[in-house]
Amino acid sequence: MKENNEDAWYVVSNIDEADSPALVIYLSRVKRNIELLKGMVDDIQRLRPHVKTHKSREAALLLMEAGIQKFKCATIAEADMLAECNALDVLLAYQPVGPKIKRLISLIENYPSTKFSCLVDDESAAHHIAQAAVNAGITIPVYVDVNVGMNRTGIAVDKVIDLYIDCSQTEGIFPVGLHVYDGHITDPDFQIRTQKCNEAFKAIEQLEQEIIAKGFTPVIVAGGSPTFPVHAKRKKIECSPGTFIYWDAGYQQNLAEQPFLPAALIISRIISRPSEFIICSDLGHKSVASENDLINRVRFLNAPELVPVGQSEEHLKLQTGKTYPYQVGDVLYGMPFHICPTCALYERALIVEDGKISGEWKTIARDRKINA
Repeated sequence: MKENNEDAWYVVSNIDEADSPALVIYLSRVKRNIELLKGMVDDIQRLRPHVKTHKSREAALLLMEAGIQKFKCATIAEADMLAECNALDVLLAYQPVGPKIKRLISLIENYPSTKFSCLVDDESAAHHIAQAAVNAGITIPVYVDVNVGMNRTGIAVDKVIDLYIDCSQTEGIFPVGLHVYDGHITDPDFQIRTQKCNEAFKAIEQLEQEIIAKGFTPVIVAGGSPTFPVHAKRKKIECSPGTFIYWDAGYQQNLAEQPFLPAALIISRIISRPSEFIICSDLGHKSVASENDLINRVRFLNAPELVPVGQSEEHLKLQTGKTYPYQVGDVLYGMPFHICPTCALYERALIVEDGKISGEWKTIARDRKINA
């Protein structure tokens, strides 16, 4: 085990006070990542970070203290959390349907100092949002969500103008710009990723000119973490990375050009030695994001040679190889391959300052509902 080598920045001196599994946040690294983010754009007003990764008031407040005032979120609870923090500008990067429309309107009514907006990519859905807004006596800013190849949400490029104009002529809503998420562009080769990103964005540049010609001034919110360095070099485009604040093993491996530091780990303990070369830890499905293959769910910084061979709800089986330095009770420091859904598994995170656990942050927006 590597726990005692000089590069073990992750070792927590009072780890015996923490039950496992636990989410652990290294505060100095979080602050460093925020400063790195700011240094990658020419104007801090172009930053609209996504809060889906951290889902906590404390992290949002750190971003605000650093001068960031615009945010993006995926759920009503995340929008509610941001409003509680007095964020000035919150984009719900989701097209609200059903009860979500009423909940969004409730936020707008309850937090008048926060500017809320949402996405639309469907005329019928946009009209439902508009009618609910009219009934409430308000007008909701909307961004037309454009599908540039991910095929998850968004309207086809050739239909954007018609929807944009329709929104401009519909009482209760008004279009302020375009939302362009290119999350399908994840090539580890940054040159290839850049080329694909630029090719996809050509259609957006053309749309922007067509919208301007019709008398509008569209705001464009583009990209996520993989294409952030590309969009960051464009003038006026708002950028929405999210994972930067904690980083993870997946992006550390595939986005090598980005200098963010891993700032969130999972603490696990060995709980059993069932056979000669197998140990078992308490890091089950309920403790680390498990959408990836078993081999790409967690990497143990102080035990990189361990190979996952089986996982269930509360257990992770690991093959040790020929050597066997591990004992029941040993602590494993794991870097999740995907930190965003991993954070959502924990109701709280332990905060490490100067190598010691000093407090905790509630992952408050993992709840589906806070107030609204």
